[in-house]
Amino acid sequence: MKIIIPEDYQDCVRHLHCFSMLKDHEVVILNQPLKNLEERVAALSSADALVLIRERTRMTKELIERLPNLKLISQVGKANAHIDLAACKAAGIAIGEGEGSGAATAELTIALILAAKRNIVSEVNRLQSGQWQGSIGEQIRGKTVGILGLGKIGTQVAKILDAFGAHILVWGREGSLQQAATLGYESAKSREEFFSRSDILTVHIRSNPQTRGMIKASDLALMKPTSLFVNTSRAELIEPGALVTALQNNRPGFAAIDVYEQELEPVLDAQHPLLHLPNTLCTPHLGYVEKDNYEAYLGTAFENIIKFVNGQTSHLKDLSTF
Repeated sequence: MKIIIPEDYQDCVRHLHCFSMLKDHEVVILNQPLKNLEERVAALSSADALVLIRERTRMTKELIERLPNLKLISQVGKANAHIDLAACKAAGIAIGEGEGSGAATAELTIALILAAKRNIVSEVNRLQSGQWQGSIGEQIRGKTVGILGLGKIGTQVAKILDAFGAHILVWGREGSLQQAATLGYESAKSREEFFSRSDILTVHIRSNPQTRGMIKASDLALMKPTSLFVNTSRAELIEPGALVTALQNNRPGFAAIDVYEQELEPVLDAQHPLLHLPNTLCTPHLGYVEKDNYEAYLGTAFENIIKFVNGQTSHLKDLSTF
């Protein structure tokens, strides 16, 4: 099969151990972002199979209809709104998916919290510019950490922060509240209490039509001027424009952000308002971008292709409802 792997920004896929799984196939790796429909058609039209790295490549109906050879999309992670599944079904294109442990994202969340609370980036910059200490940070121990969504990643984050001596406060759907009770964490009595009490608030909710825009400007306005808001999940969970306005109003006082509304093209040339605020720490969606995680995710994606070539279909996504 001819397999195309688009938008491998770091040119790292060919260096993974799992890449050898595709040795019997023709593989083309693209490193630059595909900016529009015509670029995607030109780059992908000869593919028998695509390996998509998360949501980087948008598979619209218009694009799918112009990929005559495509038989399989092997998705790194879950096939979300970036793939028109109904169009895939109509074109007879199969979908393979995978699932990661979430450990890499949980670890980055902790790193962002520590970096933000101890002013690590600004202090490194001061030292490199010839200066000495210029700020005083805060510890995590004793702080109330709000976990919005106590699923796979949220639970890992909560356990690490619990070990640091933080007080864990949980809010979310019934499953999160039940998980909090099981683990011995406090659940907030109300949404208002959750946002107003949290010294650090970190978001771990999947983005879907029901959760998009679920965090409102009114929620953020309840946060303390001393609080830290962390999002390594999805920017779409926040009401459009609400976080920038909230930070300008100093409620919350600081934000550590790894995700942005428009990532079908990377955020380049500092073209995002969060990057220009003095009370933010922004990273370029590094949550899942980690070697062990890539080995697991892409290893599954490649295995999905090999099974498909061998006539196995039981592992493929059920498209009957689309």
